Formats: sequence, structure tokens, C-alpha cells
Amino acid sequence: MKKLKKRQQQQSGARSVNRNEAEHVSWKKQKLVDIHQALNNDPVDIETLRRAAVSEGGLLTDDVRRKVWPKLLSVNVFDLPAKPAKNVRENHKDFNQVLLDVRRSMRRFPRGMRADERGVLQEQLIDIILDVLRRNPQLHYYQGYHDIVVTFLLVVGERMAIAMVETLSNHHLRDFMDPTMDSTKHILNYLMPILEQVDPELHYFMQRAEVGTIFALSWLITWYGHVLSDFRHVLRLYDFFLASHPLMAIYFAAVIVLYREREVKSSECDMASVHHLLSKIPQDLPYELLISEAQSLFIRYPPTLLARSAALESRKSIAISSFQDFQTSTLQQRPDSVLRQQHHQRHNATLDLTQASARGGGAHQLVKMAVWGLSATLGAAALAVAQTAMDWAPEFLLQLF
Repeated sequence: MKKLKKRQQQQSGARSVNRNEAEHVSWKKQKLVDIHQALNNDPVDIETLRRAAVSEGGLLTDDVRRKVWPKLLSVNVFDLPAKPAKNVRENHKDFNQVLLDVRRSMRRFPRGMRADERGVLQEQLIDIILDVLRRNPQLHYYQGYHDIVVTFLLVVGERMAIAMVETLSNHHLRDFMDPTMDSTKHILNYLMPILEQVDPELHYFMQRAEVGTIFALSWLITWYGHVLSDFRHVLRLYDFFLASHPLMAIYFAAVIVLYREREVKSSECDMASVHHLLSKIPQDLPYELLISEAQSLFIRYPPTLLARSAALESRKSIAISSFQDFQTSTLQQRPDSVLRQQHHQRHNATLDLTQASARGGGAHQLVKMAVWGLSATLGAAALAVAQTAMDWAPEFLLQLF
């Protein structure tokens, strides 16, 4: 009888596990369907894509990220920048520092990658960084920037990485790319007011320890890419941050500190002890829980509320002030299927005009001018599409799912 009861319990437990697995698979499939529909809406349903990126599991796969990340940043995959010119490194003031940082970044590449493959990617990483800086002289390189760029290079490839990093650098990362650290310190200064709102006791302890916020600097300016060893966790956070307000990375820093509240309060109340504890980020964090908590804190204590703190009143953030306009600019994007069709129509029209011009032997100057105008406008886009198809998996541009 006992054996029968035990067998029934085991069977019941197995059914429960199978049911949970089936529910998980069903949930994942539904999320993919929702993302697929959002991408094919005209205009693209950006709000649904943002919710998918933030909600449990994020964007699930790199294939989905290659489709959704560009939409979150309003990047047109049919109008990508050209590959960096061969002379992009010549006389560039940041070349030596970028070279040193990239050469030290071996652990950011997948384990087991062949040395020659990694070498090619490192060379591309250097060129991407220098090309973005060359095209945007208002941006200044900082150590840690390469940790963000390499994440995009590994997921979306060289030319898409240029487009995405350029947009990101002029918006979410803009304050980190000033000529001085003043704007970065300003963003870090949001950390303590968040802690004060949520846990005054912990905030007081850290104030007495005079630990400051420098322990979170590398978290913030690399979007945690430098401090997390598991690339899956980095990608999950990038899904979250790309779909969120520029300050979300500092809210996430706050929830990490709050999550470790007992450890902090149990340490010696001095700068060295608390800084040593907090600067070593745990690798087994409950990421989904912390992402949900960061979202909740952002809603309960928005930046406008925190900005009343004395530490934040003296300076304005470029990223924060431009965020509303940036969000609005992402709302009227056409789906890739429509963009692809438009590209083919324009390309065919260009070919027709070119052929007509050739048949006419140059007799009609107006046709020549029309061809020239269309070629100048569409040539870069056509080249971008063709090169992208070779650089990436062809199914990215030719299929949706």
C-alpha cells in the first residue's frame, strides 16, 4: 500500500512538472506571437515591444533581439552606415586608449571562440568605436564604453552595431560621453535619494560610512557588461535598459544595494568595508525579481521626484531632457516588410530610369538628372542592404520569423 501511494505521489509530481513545462512553452510561444504581430503592425507597435523587452524573460533569443533592438532605437535596417573606412584609425586621438581597452576585453567574447575569430571581432570593435566618435565629435570616449559596444557587435554584427551605438550614444549614454565626469557623477547622484526613499536606515548607514557611489560607476557606464560574467544576464539587462528610461540602470543599482541590505548593515560602518562589499557584484542575482523591483521603484519614485534632492538640483541631464522626444520619434516606424518592399520598388525604378537613359543615348538631360538624383539618394541604402545581407544571416532581412 505504501509503495502504491509513493508511486502515485511520484506520478502526480511528474504530471505537475510536465504541466509547468507545457505552460512555460505555451507562454514563450505566445510572447513570440505578440512580438511578431507588433513588428508587423503599421506603424510598428513599439509599446508592445517595450513591454516584451521588460517583462519576464525579455526578448528570449538573439534572433528576436536582432529584429526588436533596432525598433526600440528607431534604427532602419535598410539604411545602415557604411563599414568604417580603412583610414578611420589615422590620427584619431582616442586610438591608443581604445586599442588598449579592446585588447584587455578578451573575457567579453564567448568561451571557446578561436583566437583568429576573436581577433577579427576585436578589430571590428576598434573600428566601430572610432567611427562613431569620428561621426559625432560632440561625443568623448570613456573607459568602459567598449563593454557596451562589444555586446551589440556580438548580437547584431558590425554595421548594425554602428547604427545602434551611435543612436544610443546620443541618447541613453549621452551624459557619460561629456568631456568631463561631471555629468556621470550627476547620474550617480540619483542613487542615494532612491535609497533614502525606500530604506532610510540603510541610507543613513551608508552616509555614516561615507562610502559614496563610486562603487556603482562601472555598473552604470557599462550597463553591467563589465561586471557580469554570464553573457545571458548581460543580454537580459540590455533588453530591459533599451526599452526603459535612461536612468533605469541607476534604479537597478539601487535594487542591488537594497537586495544586499543585510550584508551591508552587517559590515563595518566604514568606507573601505562597505565599498569592498558593494563593489563585488554577486553573479547569482535574481535578475527577474530585481528588474521588476527596479520598475516599481521608478514608478513610485520617478526622476522628477528625486530631482528635488539638493544633490541633483545644480545640474541637468542631457539624456533625461531629450528622452521624451526620443520616445516620440520611435512611434511612427514602418514594419520591415513594408520597408523592404519600398526599397525594391525604388531600386527597380532606379534601374528602369538607368536603362531608359542608356537606350536614349543621353538625349534627354532631364532623365539623366532624375537618375542621378535617385542614385545619390538610394545608392547608400541599396549598398547598405546588400552588405547587411552578406554580413548577417540572410534570414534576418528576408524573413520575419
